[in-house]
Amino acid sequence: AVLEIIVALAGIGTAVALYPVVKRQNEGVALGLVAVRTLEGGAIFAGVFTLLAIVSLRQSGAGAAELATGQTLVSLHDWTFTLSQSLLPAVNALLLGSLLYQSRLVPRILPVLGFIGAPLLVASTMATLFGANEYGSGFSGLMTLPIALWEFSLGVYLVVKGFRAEGLQKLGFEPIASVEP
Repeated sequence: AVLEIIVALAGIGTAVALYPVVKRQNEGVALGLVAVRTLEGGAIFAGVFTLLAIVSLRQSGAGAAELATGQTLVSLHDWTFTLSQSLLPAVNALLLGSLLYQSRLVPRILPVLGFIGAPLLVASTMATLFGANEYGSGFSGLMTLPIALWEFSLGVYLVVKGFRAEGLQKLGFEPIASVEP
């Protein structure tokens, strides 16, 4: 539950932190990114609540009579997890990827990974929703790989290199003058 809370807050925080920069490319899409990340975080919190309810049932000494309630809560968590941490990240990849691709803030190959991964993740999630796939199967893992590579490589690139100067100038940011000693 604690790790999922961290994921929810980090997702919202990254969208809010990127907003001032990417809004110069397209304010509506940038605002959509913040909104979808916030929705994703809210859905993750809903899943956390179900986990905490299961813990409460267990601590109260719930017996066989409450088995159906516990199973329902586990099922609710699984579905909120599927939607919040599978479907919504695909939407986020399309929104953020389009902003980064157009602005050239990062090398274009990075958003392309998101564009490849998003439809694959949606297909995997839809297959799970309609019972053609089990969540956590080999198929799900394979379909999740490109989006995981997109998120990981984007994070590493931004931490190591930051935004490209070319993209920042395109968005109207002034270059920082070098100071000579």
